[in-house]
Amino acid sequence: MPPRVPVRTSVRTAPGGGTVTAQAEPSDRRGTEGGVLNVFSHGILLIWGLMVTLPLLWAVMSAFKTDKEIFTSPWALPKALHVDAWGRAWSEAHMSQYFLNSLVVVAGSLAGTMLLGSMAAYVLARFDFPGNRFVYFLFVGGMSFPIILALVPLFFVMKNMQLLNTYHGLILVYIAYSLPFTVFFLTGFFRTLPTSVAEAALIDGASHTRTFFQVMLPMAKPGLISVGIFNFLGQWNQYLLPAVLNIGDENKKLLPQGLVALAASQRYKGDWSGLFAGLVMAMLPVLAAYIVFQRQVQAGLTAGALK
Repeated sequence: MPPRVPVRTSVRTAPGGGTVTAQAEPSDRRGTEGGVLNVFSHGILLIWGLMVTLPLLWAVMSAFKTDKEIFTSPWALPKALHVDAWGRAWSEAHMSQYFLNSLVVVAGSLAGTMLLGSMAAYVLARFDFPGNRFVYFLFVGGMSFPIILALVPLFFVMKNMQLLNTYHGLILVYIAYSLPFTVFFLTGFFRTLPTSVAEAALIDGASHTRTFFQVMLPMAKPGLISVGIFNFLGQWNQYLLPAVLNIGDENKKLLPQGLVALAASQRYKGDWSGLFAGLVMAMLPVLAAYIVFQRQVQAGLTAGALK
C-alpha cells in the first residue's frame, strides 16, 4: 500500500455555534513543488552563467596563445603564457592611443551625466511645479528613441557647430545620450529617500544646493554607483556614435573603433592572438569596475524594492 500523506486540519467555531473543520494542502506537496521550481530556476541560471562566462574565459585563454595554438587546439589550455601578443596590440595596433582616448571621453561624459542627471532627478522627485510630470515623461520618452534615427541630423548639427572629430563634441553627445535613463533611474531612487533628513537640513539653515550636495547626494550613493556602472558600460562600448562623429582624425578614434580596425586588418596579417589581446584589454576596465562596485550595484538595484 502507498504511504499515507499527512493532512493538516484546523477546527474553528462557526457563527451559529457549531464547528467547521478545514483541510489544508499537504505540506510535502508544496515542498515538492517548491523543490522542482528551485531546481528548474537554478538550472536556467547555471546555463545562462555558462553562456556568459565561457566565451570570456576562451578569449582570455586565446590571448596567451600563439596563432598556431589558436587554430590547432582552440579549446586546450596554452602550453606557455605568451605575452608578446599584448605588446603588439598595445603598441603596433595603437591600442594605447585608443585606450587613452576612450578614457578621456568616457570620464568626461560620465562625470557630466551623473552631475546633470542627479540634479534633474532630484528636482523632479522632490519638488512639485507645473509641468513636472511632463518633463519627467520627456526624459522617459527619450529612452525609447532610437539613436540611429538621429545620426544624420546629429552629424550636420555637430558639423555646423564645428564639433566633429573633437573630444568635447563626443562628450556632449554621450551626455545627451545617457541622460534619459539616468534621470529615470535616479528619480525613482530619490523618491525612496526619507524627506525628514532634507527638511531637518533646511530647518538648520542649509540652502537647497547645500542640502542636495552634502545631505541627499551621499544618501543616494548606492543608486549613483548602479546607474554609473550602467552608463560606463554603454559609453565604453559605444561604437556607432564615434564612428559617425569621428571620421577624419585617426588619432582621436576610440577603443571600439580600434578593435574594429584591428579585426579588419586580420585579413592581411593574421595576428589573431593580438586581436584577442586587444579584446581582453577592452574588457578589463569593465570587469574591474563591476568587481570593485559589485556590492553597491546590488544594493542600488534592490533599494527601491522595499520602502
